[in-house]
Amino acid sequence: MAAVQDAPPTRKGPSLIIQGVVLLVLTLMTAGLGWFAGTYLGQGVVHGGTPAEETAGGHAEPVSGSGHGAAAETPPAEGGHEGGDAAVGPRLVELAPMTTNLAAPDTVWVQLELSLLVDAPQPQDVIEAVHQDLFAYLRTVKLHQIEGASGYRHLKSDLEERARIRSDGHVQQVLVRTLIFE
Repeated sequence: MAAVQDAPPTRKGPSLIIQGVVLLVLTLMTAGLGWFAGTYLGQGVVHGGTPAEETAGGHAEPVSGSGHGAAAETPPAEGGHEGGDAAVGPRLVELAPMTTNLAAPDTVWVQLELSLLVDAPQPQDVIEAVHQDLFAYLRTVKLHQIEGASGYRHLKSDLEERARIRSDGHVQQVLVRTLIFE
């Protein structure tokens, strides 16, 4: 009978208070991480209206339907000034469609139609340089890089960054009108 009383008592585990504190700390950490990720990923999201309307002060300009040449600037919006200094302000420039194959797999073809939102009218050679740079970049893209919604967002942000660099910061936004894979 003495052997039974000498055995150490069995432990039940951590108390409920300690488990509750650990659960609370982990919950706060995941909530903070979720807030940080949402803030980081949502920086480029435009809320309310189209991006062209937001950037142009709520007045989007119509796109000309010529479709010929490398780029076509849009005419001034109704009620706009037609004088010599009226060309100041955001303008929508339509680029010629780009059709090329991707880097990998090279059997996949892509057609991309873009418009550029520029802060002021730009010379045709600047617009052509942006067009050629975006076309050259499109040839280096691999299909797995642009799959899904996040891939599309990365492609769009890469196009915008290249357009801003090539135009010395005059391109405010790249608008994707058509993106077709074949």
